[in-house]
Amino acid sequence: MDMSRGDRAASGARGPAPAPASRRPRLEDVAARVGMSPASVSMVLSGASGPSAATRERVLAAAAELGYRPDRTASLLARRRTHLVGVLLQAGNAFHAELVEDLYEAAEHHGYDVVLSAVTRTRDERRAVETLVDFRCEALVLLGPVAPAAQLAALGRQLPVVVIGRRVSADGVDVVRSADAEGVGQAVDHLAGLGHRSIAYVDGGKGTIAADRRRGYRTAMRRHRLERHIRVIAGDHTEAAGARAARLLLDEGRPLPTAVVAYNDHCALGLLDALNRAGVEVPAEVSVAGYDDSSLSRLAHVNLTTVNQDAGRQAEQAMDAAVERLDHGRASPREVVLAPHLVVRGTTGPPTGAATRPRVGTA
Repeated sequence: MDMSRGDRAASGARGPAPAPASRRPRLEDVAARVGMSPASVSMVLSGASGPSAATRERVLAAAAELGYRPDRTASLLARRRTHLVGVLLQAGNAFHAELVEDLYEAAEHHGYDVVLSAVTRTRDERRAVETLVDFRCEALVLLGPVAPAAQLAALGRQLPVVVIGRRVSADGVDVVRSADAEGVGQAVDHLAGLGHRSIAYVDGGKGTIAADRRRGYRTAMRRHRLERHIRVIAGDHTEAAGARAARLLLDEGRPLPTAVVAYNDHCALGLLDALNRAGVEVPAEVSVAGYDDSSLSRLAHVNLTTVNQDAGRQAEQAMDAAVERLDHGRASPREVVLAPHLVVRGTTGPPTGAATRPRVGTA
């Protein structure tokens, strides 16, 4: 009795030869294996209703045997959609790395995928953004961008843009950020509550994020009537900046501040390292607080008091904003400001008076 191609495949009889090892198995190969049309196989693999349970089982088994994986990119391009969200980040930034992990999860929840492009020592922000656009990303999520607001607005006219961490007022640009001034204020409140009066601040350099945190420090110091103790030390977002600030304090020949708040955790780590090398005990002589609650701050040997920005919530809000523009047509800009909270660990404590001893050339 002559059997149909489908019956021969189902019975295990010899069917079409498997796809050559030199190329990736195609939809047509699966269709030939089970004796069905490519369109019918596509329905099964896409989860569409219609095919019977037995047919689904046969198709899925054949796809597994052949090692077939759907060409998602070709499928999306055929529909003129890529479902890709581009993410710009700073290479080496521990907080950005945590945000990226949360962004992947949030994107998958909406049926999107993520393409990363990093700013490095030799690769500026403009080039990193161009790469994401070239990959046909449908929207961009920019982590702490430094580009002027006018440039971000121009980019927002091309495609939906969400900025995380920075205030921006522009059509086509949504913002998700932490209340940075409030976060630094919480650190100062904590230190003042412990009895500290001489509280210095290592600055984050240029940009609106740095400006907001600097303002939060000054405002909190005034709130505690510590105006004459206000001291802002030039810095940036790196460990090197924290180390430079520590050496400045150690070499100037006057009593150390009893506490220092750093722009971020990286800066705080550089500060801690330089103080440790100089034999300054933390927190017995100098208390130190950071900002970001990065994975580094939670290490047992660091145990840094810091400000948590709720990275997971920021990622969720950012991806929600992008998808609302892409899938639901929202046009008006949105700003989401999340409340940070202080995480107290082992690098802060009451002042003991030990830091009143001048230290010269000890770094």
